[in-house]
Amino acid sequence: MLKEVRPAIVMIVCLTILTGLVYPLAMTGIAQTLFPRQANGSLIEKGGKVIGSELIGQNFAKPGYFRGRPSATTDTDPKDPSKTIPAPYNAANSGGSNAGPTSKTLIERVQGDVKALKEENPNAPIPVDLVTTSASGLDPEISPAAALFQVPRVAKERGLPEQRVRDLVTANIEGRFLGVIGEPRVNVLKLNMALDALGGR
Repeated sequence: MLKEVRPAIVMIVCLTILTGLVYPLAMTGIAQTLFPRQANGSLIEKGGKVIGSELIGQNFAKPGYFRGRPSATTDTDPKDPSKTIPAPYNAANSGGSNAGPTSKTLIERVQGDVKALKEENPNAPIPVDLVTTSASGLDPEISPAAALFQVPRVAKERGLPEQRVRDLVTANIEGRFLGVIGEPRVNVLKLNMALDALGGR
């Protein structure tokens, strides 16, 4: 019996060492050598302090900042551990709301967002990514249209000319990867950092 079992045990041990130790260590070493910044989370620093990542969105609530997509991530309610509370851009609990198109809660939330955005910029069509959440809830980027939609509010709050803020958005648009993959986009954290550097009140 040992004769039949021994090859299986040896194979499991070898595969465990190969796929569980050798391969991960080799990939980590290659990533740290060739792409150290990306391998360590694409972190963004300001004044020597990490303030975020290019890969994870943040909740910018102040009206003088550009905002990202709505986030449906949640966290445990500190008052009742059996319940959850909204926690936008909670990287420890990435996920969408899983609410379907007939969900009353979802419809009310989107209608409320649309109403607020219409008051903010009544003459422009509302970009869809300003009222819809993503599957991860952590999107760090928005479409150029979503960024340009917010220009009047940001310019007013900052006391800056709209054209100056519009030019800043245009300068921060990232194109398609290799010219064909993905869509043009704007990283919200980078845009807000550039906005802070621009000045205003």
